[in-house]
Formats: sequence, C-alpha cells, structure tokens
Amino acid sequence: MIKYESDILVIGSGIAGMSAAHYAAENGFSVNIITKGDIVKDSNTYYAQGGIIYRGEKDSPDSLIKDIISAGAHLSLPENVRILATEGVFYIQDLLIGKAKINFTKDEGGQFDLTEEAAHSVRRIIHSNDSTGKAIANGLYRLIKKNKMITFFDHHLGIDLIINHVHSRDKLSIYDPPEVQGAFVLDTREKEIKIFTAKAVILASGGLGQIYKYTTNPLSATGDGFAMAERAGAQIINMEYTQFHPTALYIKKPNMFLISEALRGEGAQLKTIDNKDFMKKYHPGKSLAPRDVVARAIQEEMLKNQHPYVHLDIHSYLPSKIIKKKFPTIYKTCLENKINITKEPIPVVPAFHYICGGVKVDKWGRSGIRRLFSAGEASCTGIHGANRLASTSLLESLVWGGRIIKYISENTSKYKLNRNYKIKPIKISSHQFQVIDPACIKQDWSNLQNIMWNYVGLTRSKKRLTRALNNLKSLSNMIFEFYQKRKYNIEVIELKNAVQTAIIITRSALKNRRSNGTHYRID
Repeated sequence: MIKYESDILVIGSGIAGMSAAHYAAENGFSVNIITKGDIVKDSNTYYAQGGIIYRGEKDSPDSLIKDIISAGAHLSLPENVRILATEGVFYIQDLLIGKAKINFTKDEGGQFDLTEEAAHSVRRIIHSNDSTGKAIANGLYRLIKKNKMITFFDHHLGIDLIINHVHSRDKLSIYDPPEVQGAFVLDTREKEIKIFTAKAVILASGGLGQIYKYTTNPLSATGDGFAMAERAGAQIINMEYTQFHPTALYIKKPNMFLISEALRGEGAQLKTIDNKDFMKKYHPGKSLAPRDVVARAIQEEMLKNQHPYVHLDIHSYLPSKIIKKKFPTIYKTCLENKINITKEPIPVVPAFHYICGGVKVDKWGRSGIRRLFSAGEASCTGIHGANRLASTSLLESLVWGGRIIKYISENTSKYKLNRNYKIKPIKISSHQFQVIDPACIKQDWSNLQNIMWNYVGLTRSKKRLTRALNNLKSLSNMIFEFYQKRKYNIEVIELKNAVQTAIIITRSALKNRRSNGTHYRID
C-alpha cells in the first residue's frame, strides 16, 4: 500500500476542513486534505445560501448567546456558545474578509447588507447574495490551493481511522489509551487503498442527508464520518436532533433545492395552496418561528389538507427588482423549473438539512480519542443543542477549524509522528472493486431512505422507532452478506456507512423519550 505522511490529516474540504488547513499551514504544519469528490463542490458548505453570523447594529455577544440557546431548546452548551459569540467576528475578519477576500454583499452605503433569519432577535447575518457558501468555498480554495504546505487529494474516500486497538501489529496496544494514527483511504479513481498517517487527524467529513428520502444535502453526504468515528470508538452524541429545513423547492429530483430562510427574513410568508396564512396558528413568530416548529407546521398543513406542498409567497411582499437582486440563484433555479417567483408563490416542502449531533468534542475540538479532532457538521460542540439557529453552522465550522490548530500549535510536544507504529494492512483483491448491480444498490438506498423518512422523520413514536431499528438491523445484515465480495467498491462503502449512521440516529431517538427541539415524539 502507498503511504502518505503529514503533520495534519484533514478529512473533508468544507469550510471546517479548509479553514483548519489554512491555519495549520500558516503555523508551519504540513497538511494532507482528502475529500471523496470535488474539493470545492462536494460539501454542504458550497450549497449554503443564507449567510454567516457576523454582528448587527445594537448587537452583542450576550444577545447572540441568548438567541442560540433559545433556538437550541436550552440544550446548548453555554461555554462553547460563548466562545462562538465572542470569537466569531475575529475569524470572519481575519480569514474570510481579510485573507480569502470573500465578496460579501454590501448596501448602497458600502456597509455589509445585514439580513435576518428565523429566531434571530436582530439583523446580524452577512451574505454573498444567496450563494454565500459557494463564495466562501471558492474563496478559501483560491487562498490555500497554492500553499506548498497543503496537498489536496480529491476523489479519495476515508475507509477507516487507524486506531491502535484495532490496526496495530502490537497485540499489547490494547492496554494503551485509544489513539488515532491516520486513516485507510480509497482512491476511487485508481481503485487502490492508501495509508495516510499524521500527528493529528481532523475529521471534518460533513453531513448525512442522503439517508433521508428528501434532503437539501449533496449526493456526497452519506454519513461516512459518523460511521468511521463510531467504528473507531469515538463518542457520538445528540444524533436524534435531526434538523429539517422547512422550505425546499418541491421538485422531483434526488437533491432538493434549498429555498433560503432569508426570504422569510425579508418578509416572505408561508401559505396554504388556497392562499391561507397558517403559521400564526402555530407560533408567535409566524413564518420566522424556529425551523423545527415551521417544518412540523408545514407537514401538518399538508397532511390535514391533503396537499403535496405549501406556498412560500415572496412576490406579494417585495418588488421584483429587489427579489432578483437579493436572490439571484433562487430566482434563476426556480425559473429553470418554470416558476417565476416575482409573479407566483414557490411550492415548498420540508427536507432533511442538518444534524445537530456528531462526534463529541470539547472547546478545542478534541474527541475522546487521542490525536483525533473533529469540526463542522461531523462534530458536536454542543452549540446547536436540540435545534440549530440559522447561519450558525458556517461560523461554528470556521471558529473550530481555527481553534483546533491553535491548540495543536500550542501543544506541539503532544503531537509526534510515530514511525515505529506497525499497521496491519488491509487485505484486498481486484474483484472487491468491481461494479455493483445498480438495481440492487438503488433498491437498498430506497429501503433505507423510506425507513428513515417515515419512522425517524419530523414526528416520532416508540412504535415507529422500534420498527425502524429492527428494519435497519435487518438491512445492515443483508448488505454485509450480499456485498461482502465487493466491500471496497465506493457505492458499497457509502451504503454501509449510511445504514450504520441511520442506526446511530434511530438508537439515539429511541433512547430519548422526551420531545425537545427537532426530536419530536408524539407518544
């Protein structure tokens, strides 16, 4: 097996991975950064529309802290929320504005055009029209791609973290504290497995939306990082808190297009197909209520009225010129689907959007496994609690990407490359990479997505969750046996990771009998 060595191994190339890579290189560390698809486009960061929290007029860290904790159903970890609220502005100014030169939208006076989203008490969100994530991803990549300390490996999928208890030739290593040495990685183009070793590993592998039937996440979001972390023995928490975005464009495609919350921040209202404003029945904040409330309200109205979607009306509240200026991507995408949002309402439905849980980490991004860090959606800092406040995820990823490297740089003596570590190689044969029957893969994904959507979706009960867990275990066993001879095919790895992640979520949801935030039980 080919072996690659670096100071830092970053798994994932969203805002968390790229910001960590930048700060690592800036501090003199060599970095290998792997991602299973395109470096820029295959991350949730790229598809983020609304914006990133900055600071508003008459705003304060205490005000932001209050909003985050309130939206998180009072399950957010106060210490880490305060870190985000006090350090966020620095990282935006230092990296995004100062070094990456992100072109955030400005008003006629040359100041940042601040927007408001659900559950925020003030306008504090900066954006790049309605393509903020794309601007950030492209900007960070432009900044770091020429840095000789950073090496990119696209189309490289992490198979497993290399852990001393599991992968060492030394049988006595079982008595040592769990420690990560690197990762086994599949080069999906060359069809070969490589070994990446490092002084520290940063798991920034993103989300898991593809385990649900309807999602705003890209096709690459198959839960790989959560499955890898669990197999390595990392503690994973808060996985029952699955956030569904209330407003995804109702189109029959595998990936649903997100209709940003910023539209509602600018006055758009949710209505039934027969033009009735229904949100006032569910929450004082009406269409700007927290996401979990809005998503359930939409689902209830759809079920009650037997409608396939509801309407989001922006054309009645903003001039067409402003709509086109503020939301060019949404306008263009809807027009491509024969919907003119300057003249007619947008058909929308809820779709899975973000997981609030993940690998449990502390204020420096450290997991319970030595030398393993995590940042971004793959991690759980405790900031999001039971329901993520809009536009916090990009900021959290940015801040913890920076904090992880700050900690490593201040504690370099703890992080040395162990070249004497003897790794047991993975036994492989050529037939394990062969093409899989697409009908089988498609059916297994369909089974998984339907189980999760129907039983572990917006509303849950003990009966639904128990049935889901039994079905998922059966599906997992069948997949393991059926695909055993093709287990290093990328489609098989993704499918197995997705089912394992679905089981993690379902077990967490079944264990938590109390409704809170995005985890809503009807029993």
